[in-house]
Amino acid sequence: METAIVTGASRGLGLALGRALIERGWRIVVDARGAEALENEWGDVANVAAIPGDIRDPAHRRALVEAAGERIDLVVNNASLLGPSPQPTLSRYPLHELRRVFEVNVTAPLGLLQLALPRLAEGARILNITSDAGVEPYEGWGGYGSSKAALEQLTAILGAEHPELRIYAVDPGDMNTQMHQEAFPGEDISDRPPPEQSVPGLLALIEGEVPSGRYRAADMAGVRA
Repeated sequence: METAIVTGASRGLGLALGRALIERGWRIVVDARGAEALENEWGDVANVAAIPGDIRDPAHRRALVEAAGERIDLVVNNASLLGPSPQPTLSRYPLHELRRVFEVNVTAPLGLLQLALPRLAEGARILNITSDAGVEPYEGWGGYGSSKAALEQLTAILGAEHPELRIYAVDPGDMNTQMHQEAFPGEDISDRPPPEQSVPGLLALIEGEVPSGRYRAADMAGVRA
């Protein structure tokens, strides 16, 4: 049985992907900051270790890796922080908030991978969930977007340093999620697709033999090699 760690799995894309992995016979370790929400979704699901906590906490990251065991086949860094809502321009962005965004979106994912790497099987997958805001200069997205740009470069360098693995930065596209709603407070985002629609593209990377790199989930749906 293959084993995965999926962060930010109490809702949205992490929850949808975790369910898909369980359907495919995986054993998964999941986390989220909200203990009640995590328990509600995963508390009675077989082959799931649900560990609430803050991904910024080194002890929590160690707990996730220990729960996964000696062999890890997949790590999905999905947990993310948008930052203040409404999002301020960079000229007014509180620096303490920016540090928090970078800690969740960049430093914590790398910290988790540093612990997991010695346990990753040859050919294991790493998926770092990114955004088009990491490559496009959207007004008002300076904090979140710059953190995702940093995550993408981190992902690319990890891919160069670990050719024995498949390491991906994955843009899932627009989704109807709580984070997306926070990015557009007061707006109707019901026209955005559900996160389940992005899952096939992620599974194509998990199950296929695509080289390390940056991919859009919409482009990968149905691709297996």
